[in-house]
Amino acid sequence: MKLMTGNSNLLLARDVAGYLDIPLTQASVRRFADEEVFVEIHENVRGEDVFVLQSTGYPANDNLMELLICIDALKRASARRITAVVPYFGYARQDRKPGPRTPISAKLVANLITVAGANRVLSVDLHAGQIQGFFDIPTDNLFGAPVMAADIEARYGGQNLMVVSPDVGGVVRARALAKRLNNAPLAIVDKRRERAGESEVMNIIGDVEGRVCILIDDIVDSAGTLCNAAAALKAAGAADVIAYCTHGVLSGGAVARVEGSALSELIITDSIGSHDVIRDANRIRHLTIAPLLGEAIKRIADESSVSSLFD
Repeated sequence: MKLMTGNSNLLLARDVAGYLDIPLTQASVRRFADEEVFVEIHENVRGEDVFVLQSTGYPANDNLMELLICIDALKRASARRITAVVPYFGYARQDRKPGPRTPISAKLVANLITVAGANRVLSVDLHAGQIQGFFDIPTDNLFGAPVMAADIEARYGGQNLMVVSPDVGGVVRARALAKRLNNAPLAIVDKRRERAGESEVMNIIGDVEGRVCILIDDIVDSAGTLCNAAAALKAAGAADVIAYCTHGVLSGGAVARVEGSALSELIITDSIGSHDVIRDANRIRHLTIAPLLGEAIKRIADESSVSSLFD
């Protein structure tokens, strides 16, 4: 088994390699003067089971091209099996046609990864479960809920908890987390999204009076939804509001928005490499998913069950 990485999330790759107790595969992933991506593998991978770890967050297109070219280089070097480990699957929010003459880009990216030569895909908290069906190769979708539940129990266990979904579409995710937290009660924020990146809270479904509310979502991008939901929960009498999100995209002024919001804390995983502004923020904390990814990679390599990770 070998573990290779692009440039999108070197820290996570090193942590996963540490968990697996193997070195990262020696390779160069660099740019020509015109920003073309060039990959060169510096060790023999013939007949090997190779895992390529690369998130496709910002800059999404550059990181996606790195992933595709890494896969192509491994295929041409006669790797036995290539697994694309994509902790954050970019373009996942374009999983359907929201209007006429619009693309389904998640399906296009799935096709690109498959045609490049990947034999398997491993991701974490896909934005839409049906994206697994966009691939014609085996696809494992890991869940961040066990990592988050352990952190919630350690920090807020014994308090009057209530799990809150920031929208109707996230109820399944919120219910799964609530089940892990000794069947904590569930509330839902009913919102209306007029256009991409903007949301308006309409109503809180559930009694949050005096509760410590745990907002749960898969992606935090502009943070508008979470901040609006936190304000509405506080107005409805919540004692405290904490948000847990798997993928901290945090584009534009999202960090400043979180810092000035009613949220006590935003906890994100290291599925996406963070820049200095995020790392220096007072209200943003990181959880690592390296052990989760490492264990899944080990089980895939050993041909054992991945789903039993979540039993």
